[in-house]
Amino acid sequence: MTRVAAVDCGTNSIRLLVADADPATGELTELDRRMTIVRLGQDVDRTGRLAPEALERTFAACREYAGIIKEHGAERVRFVATSASRDAENREDFVRGVLDILGVEPEVITGDQEAEFSFTGATRELTGRSDLARPYLVVDIGGGSTEFVVGDDHVRAARSVDIGCVRMTERHLVRGGEVSDPPTGEQIAAIRADVEAALDLAERTVPLREARTLVGLAGSVTTVSAIAQELPEYDSARIHHSRISKERVREITEWLLRSTHAERAAVPSMHPGRVDVIGAGALVLLAIMERTGAEEVVVSEHDILDGIAWSVA
Repeated sequence: MTRVAAVDCGTNSIRLLVADADPATGELTELDRRMTIVRLGQDVDRTGRLAPEALERTFAACREYAGIIKEHGAERVRFVATSASRDAENREDFVRGVLDILGVEPEVITGDQEAEFSFTGATRELTGRSDLARPYLVVDIGGGSTEFVVGDDHVRAARSVDIGCVRMTERHLVRGGEVSDPPTGEQIAAIRADVEAALDLAERTVPLREARTLVGLAGSVTTVSAIAQELPEYDSARIHHSRISKERVREITEWLLRSTHAERAAVPSMHPGRVDVIGAGALVLLAIMERTGAEEVVVSEHDILDGIAWSVA
């Protein structure tokens, strides 16, 4: 048994998992899992740089996580950074800051590496389930990018494309520094066009339509599940391995895209940091389901964090 800590720093959020890993049994015993919305990717799509205030929000979360890692006595720590820091000109400022706080250098991984971690984290516990046919298509809808991975026990093909919920929101829904409330039909059509073009790109590498089970990861997907179940609060146990039909995803997406900020913020399971970006994230999920022909999505709370933890163990 090895006690490990995994940190995943994406475009919208930074997350921590501290767990005991037993490679002999394949079990990962969770000790602490948490998420902080830091919006590291604020304006990266427009400026190509990490904003000073975004860096400070991220470093504040890192200081909190450093205390938790020390408290639990994790033997090994791995910090993985994804889309926003991969794209930024000043990513060395980010690397130095994390190293000073946590004592480990963040690994700015490629989209393909991100896909491998996501697939391992999401599917390791699905092995042997007779109700979920293989191959799986694991879709990780992040803030800056979305990863597509097809595989059985191992990855067969993977591709990362730049259609995350934050990137699509900032590119198409922001006018005069404010997010449209609600977006216009023209703005929604622009997101849809970007997503369809990205799906065309992904299909050059990944046989999206060959998959028998669609597994959806990350905050956009889990939030849609919480809304579908009308949960009175965000409940990870009820969200994990829930199933949502394509029609229910369509209903929720249409409502999110015609709702106001106040209406979305009033949803009891909605994290405040997702209020402005959830519409774009849900639209990405719906477009994927329509393209692949998936009639439902299996929602997983286990994702890239779990994959990182296993890589450390």
